[in-house]
Amino acid sequence: MLIDLSQNALELAMINQEPGSLPGEGLTALQTFTYFVAAPIGLFLGISFLSWITSGEKRERKSTPSVITTIE
Repeated sequence: MLIDLSQNALELAMINQEPGSLPGEGLTALQTFTYFVAAPIGLFLGISFLSWITSGEKRERKSTPSVITTIE
């Protein structure tokens, strides 16, 4: 009975894999944390910072106003 269950488990694992694919080595806990937690948070913060910098309020110039931007 136990042998049948273990054989079924192995067959199920083989069914879920594509033909010719071989699983690689597993990731360490540090690699998993870096790839799936730290990298996405870092990318989000980096993109947010760049967006904030480029869309911030611009200082007004003290020169005479342009004909295009003002109505007299």
